[in-house]
Amino acid sequence: MRVMAGLAVVAVLAGCALPGGGAEPRAARLSSEVLTVNLSDGTVCRADWAAAGGAGRLEPCGPGFDYRVTVVERPNPLRQFWTALTRALGAEGVVPPMASVEITDGVEVWTFASPPPVKD
Repeated sequence: MRVMAGLAVVAVLAGCALPGGGAEPRAARLSSEVLTVNLSDGTVCRADWAAAGGAGRLEPCGPGFDYRVTVVERPNPLRQFWTALTRALGAEGVVPPMASVEITDGVEVWTFASPPPVKD
């Protein structure tokens, strides 16, 4: 009986170590300060990417993921105009920055665009 229990524990631990066994990032979006990542198991993770300088670790989130936000410094002129207009109207931070978001678990890398592209 103890042998069977021991084998069951080993099987469970081995399953946790297999690639793809845990939750994976499915979506990422930014506000002016917060990165929000949705995982495949329904978990929602958040990090203050602006305060962290654009890179850090999502703790505690799934197995733990590192992130890097690369902001598009010079977006297209229409986006620049829209951002300047909302800022002038007192709506600072309403328009999220355009950026690339990389999430990694140390093995795989998931890349997202924020805001997400418009689908047809």
